[in-house]
Amino acid sequence: MFRKNHLVKINLPGGIIAAGDLYTIVEAAERAKVPDMQFGARQQLYCKVADRYGPAFFRELEQAGIFFEAEKEDHPNIISSYVTESVFGKSQWVSEGLYKDILAGFDFRPRLKINLVESSQSLIPFFTGHLNFISSALNNHWHLYVRRPGTNEMFGWKTGVYSPDIPRISRLIEQHLLSSLGEDNWGELLFSAVQSRGLFPDGPILPSLQLPPFNVPYYEGFNRYGNKSWLGIYRREELFPLPFLKAVSLICLQTKIGQLYTTPWKSLLVKGIEESDLSLWEFALGKFRMNVRHASGELNWQMEDFCPEGLRLKRYLVRLLDQDDIRTEGLTFSIKTRRGSGLSGSVIIRKQEVIRPGQLKLLDRYEIWHTAGFNPHSKEYILFRKDLEKENIFPYLVSLCKEFYQLQNQQDPIVTPAGNAPATEKTLYRCRHCLTLYDQQYGDPESGIRPGTSFEQVSSDYSCPLCGGPKADFNILEKSTLIH
Repeated sequence: MFRKNHLVKINLPGGIIAAGDLYTIVEAAERAKVPDMQFGARQQLYCKVADRYGPAFFRELEQAGIFFEAEKEDHPNIISSYVTESVFGKSQWVSEGLYKDILAGFDFRPRLKINLVESSQSLIPFFTGHLNFISSALNNHWHLYVRRPGTNEMFGWKTGVYSPDIPRISRLIEQHLLSSLGEDNWGELLFSAVQSRGLFPDGPILPSLQLPPFNVPYYEGFNRYGNKSWLGIYRREELFPLPFLKAVSLICLQTKIGQLYTTPWKSLLVKGIEESDLSLWEFALGKFRMNVRHASGELNWQMEDFCPEGLRLKRYLVRLLDQDDIRTEGLTFSIKTRRGSGLSGSVIIRKQEVIRPGQLKLLDRYEIWHTAGFNPHSKEYILFRKDLEKENIFPYLVSLCKEFYQLQNQQDPIVTPAGNAPATEKTLYRCRHCLTLYDQQYGDPESGIRPGTSFEQVSSDYSCPLCGGPKADFNILEKSTLIH
């Protein structure tokens, strides 16, 4: 008889879960014969439950007041940089209490992806949501960047958003945005529609958003902060055994640690560990043979949730990078095998399916993209190579790593007497159909255009390497830092 496994997603708003709730979930999962659970790229919790145990498991979660979805994703988790507070720096005004107040204000379940991120940290991505709230230099006010669903088009909100208004303005934007997707000037229309409701006073014009240089901090192992420690736990296969999660929740309850934190890198983080309790955690890690010292070059990769194919490709590439002793610090990598996965990264490896009519699927091919200037905050991507077999990905990744460090050396700032590094501008051209960028630095070798060739020198019969659009449909794009 056919038996089905239900994929169950439990949202953890802000990436926070109370130790008692984790214990309740694990107990119910044990009775449902679940062997392990895993965290998702939006800080949520997943497990697979056999069909015969599903109804009882769902009933237990409902009775405990725990929101879940089975076999669907109607309500994405709200992600936040709450996890970074105190352990990966300290912001000027964003506090743990403020995160909690904002999250508590959501009296509805959003259908859009919402990011609530402090601007000085670099563990949580900034622009992977549809509504991206980023803390500003002005106390208690946030920048808002709205991404049009299904695209990389961004609209910067014209005024700052006051912290208590975030839940209400999110609800209004969701209502209007999902009903006006076909409009060309959707951003302006959205802003006018929301402000016309009169629920929000005119907010301040905020100083320009300044984002930090992106470098994923080492988020594993025992680390000191103040007179306490925090523990980060990462799993290479992304699977956390259920008995281990139960032990974690029991230790937290025993030592009065109220909550745990998840990260978009699918890891678990425990804060507030007293020195006298370190032996408890060491014992649990040893009992379940949990390794907490992976190489940093393995911790800067993101895969889609429940994607064995992506994990296999990552293991293959990480092993080769490690064997050849290739430095990847400062870069982040993502592997995409599905449409609309929303992962971020400075280097994207994307699977392309090659299917010919009337024939079986051919061998998988891959594309390599990178963001302009290798800026992981950017949503503007440059096609580096396409139609690659798996075995050919690695040498091109090495080439990109070399280009990244060459670019870093070229941009080594010369400090002026005033202490400011000179700004540099470069001209890029973007296809208006698919947003592919032409960068003179790289040219387009696949089309016979050598690196260093300016767009003006490119033949008039040139076409976009991705969608085939003509040269005339490339528009000039001049920005020193491409964030949107």
